[in-house]
Amino acid sequence: MSLIKPSFTLGEVLQSERIAKRMARAGLCSRRDAESWIRAGRVMINDTLLETPAHIVGPDDKIIVDNKPLPNPEATRLWRYYKPRGLIVSHRDEQNRDTIFDRTKNRLPRVISVGRLDLDSEGMILLTNDGGLARHLELPSTGWTRKYRVRIYGRVDEKQLEELKDGTTIDGIHYGSLLARLDKQMTSNAWLTISIKEGKNREIRRVMEYLGYSVSRLIRTSYGPFQLGNMEEDDLKEVKQAILREQLGKSVKEEKKQIISVGKRKIASRKHNPISGKSRYKNANNRRGKARRQAR
Repeated sequence: MSLIKPSFTLGEVLQSERIAKRMARAGLCSRRDAESWIRAGRVMINDTLLETPAHIVGPDDKIIVDNKPLPNPEATRLWRYYKPRGLIVSHRDEQNRDTIFDRTKNRLPRVISVGRLDLDSEGMILLTNDGGLARHLELPSTGWTRKYRVRIYGRVDEKQLEELKDGTTIDGIHYGSLLARLDKQMTSNAWLTISIKEGKNREIRRVMEYLGYSVSRLIRTSYGPFQLGNMEEDDLKEVKQAILREQLGKSVKEEKKQIISVGKRKIASRKHNPISGKSRYKNANNRRGKARRQAR
């Protein structure tokens, strides 16, 4: 029996949610900014000035921000982006370094990233305008695998790589199963393909360093069913709605129905098995009796 993955429904209309989340879903600002705007007295609900972000709104509440009605929530969208090395995956950087959002701000609405890639890593990162979708895709329980092409210095001991599938604990931090395969061994370095499901901060680099290897290049090639493919640095491609719906399609309820249906069929087949041990014995006796009567 396969694991039931948590569901995410596109276009889901929530009966109630926090005001900061509603403002973020409308594409107006981030949740953090929304909380600041509320404290600054810029938000009214049902003609009453809102004083705290700890407020739940329903679908029929009248929300005014800066004397303008709050726009309706935007449709959920998802993009694939090839992050180059040297860019920060953050909306704010204390050192004023370039971010992926600086690079994409003229090509996208307000978006957030699904997970992160560190400064020296490159490859595919997913961007979405829906915080709920981002959190759904980041959960280990969603079951989506992240794959990487990794170049390391040194000669690889494949037995070491095999042992990583059972998980590793380094400096008190436990890293889950990591599937690593040697693709090409050269004189001083090697290329690996590494797959993980959880993705803790700098996980692959720390595990490789623990084994004595230094990572010189790390490229994320896929995130679940979404592939980097032939994209080049700084390329940006939107995932079509049909594909997004297909990948997020089945709800938990639908999968449970399938599992229950399969279970019922198995039970029914056992209950209605026409040849039980008792009936086989009876049929054999009948055949022997018929043979004796014919012999007479």
